[in-house]
Amino acid sequence: MLADGFHDVPAGKVAAIVTSLEMFEPPPLRTETDGGWTLTRLPSPTIEQYRALYTSVGRDWLWFMRLRMPDTELAALLADAMVEVYRLDAPGGEQGILELDFRESETCELAFFGVTGGLVGGGAARWLMNRAIQRAWSQPIRRFWVHTCTFDHPNAPQFYMRSGFQPFRREVEILDDPRLDGLAPLDSASHIPVIRPA
Repeated sequence: MLADGFHDVPAGKVAAIVTSLEMFEPPPLRTETDGGWTLTRLPSPTIEQYRALYTSVGRDWLWFMRLRMPDTELAALLADAMVEVYRLDAPGGEQGILELDFRESETCELAFFGVTGGLVGGGAARWLMNRAIQRAWSQPIRRFWVHTCTFDHPNAPQFYMRSGFQPFRREVEILDDPRLDGLAPLDSASHIPVIRPA
């Protein structure tokens, strides 16, 4: 446990506050608009296909865990029948990602969820969340959960709560800044300053 007060984060590292949220029954779906979006399941996508989609959505929010994951591990994950990856397509070429992980018994993790910048605030995320809830609860689960962090869009926790999730845990995560080891472009996630080691 961290004591109250400030704690130094070493140069070359980044720190995030992680909030985990969960639901134990399907909530009422939120009102949605029809923006001409389509959702396509990507059964066993290649690593290149997956990482391109993952990066297009996550670049602004410093998503990098799937970029750091060894290729063999990621390939096995993507080939697992209990992991479902979907791509949202918008008429203007914008995209979104939905990744559902059913590998834990009676549980679904909303592993990755997001839309590219041009879709933020236009109803696509709400539409995509409704599809996520429907798909998750179509399986014999008792719990649907997700985690978000302070790297993500600042409205993410409220969005998840409006969608029916309730927060249950908060953690601090400290790790190497992926912009300094080449995993993420230096200009990504401009809301998180880069502090180089001396």
